[in-house]
Amino acid sequence: MNRYCFAFLCLWCSTLLAQNLPHSEINHQTSSTNFLDKIEFRAGYYGNFYWNPGLTFGAEYLWKEKVLTKKKKRRTKVITKQWLLNGTFGLSWDPRTELGVFTNYGILWRRTNTKGKQINIQFNPLGYYRAFLPETYEVSGDDVNKVFLPGRNYYAPSFSFGFGKSRKGKKLTGRYLNFTYMLRTPYNANSLPSFAIEYGYRFNFKKKKKNAKDGL
Repeated sequence: MNRYCFAFLCLWCSTLLAQNLPHSEINHQTSSTNFLDKIEFRAGYYGNFYWNPGLTFGAEYLWKEKVLTKKKKRRTKVITKQWLLNGTFGLSWDPRTELGVFTNYGILWRRTNTKGKQINIQFNPLGYYRAFLPETYEVSGDDVNKVFLPGRNYYAPSFSFGFGKSRKGKKLTGRYLNFTYMLRTPYNANSLPSFAIEYGYRFNFKKKKKNAKDGL
């Protein structure tokens, strides 16, 4: 069942990528050649509030951007849609069983309205999870030996959906709240799904322009 769910997510993401808005309503922003203008970093809490607390650190690289402008009687409505390449490194701790270290890579779709409110949809088909277990021993014949760095490795794709807020002109460029589903496989004879909350901030290292307008 899990294989069909992720196959559906892959098809759904590719469908979104293929969609185009009417050309008369789209203004393409000029792409900056400066690497720092296209990349943002993020850091936040990952896990849940009762067990498995953790942290995540990541980076987002702007791949494509489209701006839809609609003029109304009293104001102009601007909708920005972005495709970003995404990479994440995280830690998750379960005091009862294990310490988990994971990394995943994929694509992120973001919609930002005029007020800076955002919708984030993230799909990471490339994922790796390493579980470090507590003190473990193995029996070999008549000998009992302590296992060095006991643990397990998993393929761990993930999918996230959440909301955020853009903060123009701030050192912290935005905040976000995501709900994440991760699948670890193979887990025993099957797979292990897990759900987590991710809350944090985005930031970058761009230098402020002296003659920038509108807080940009």
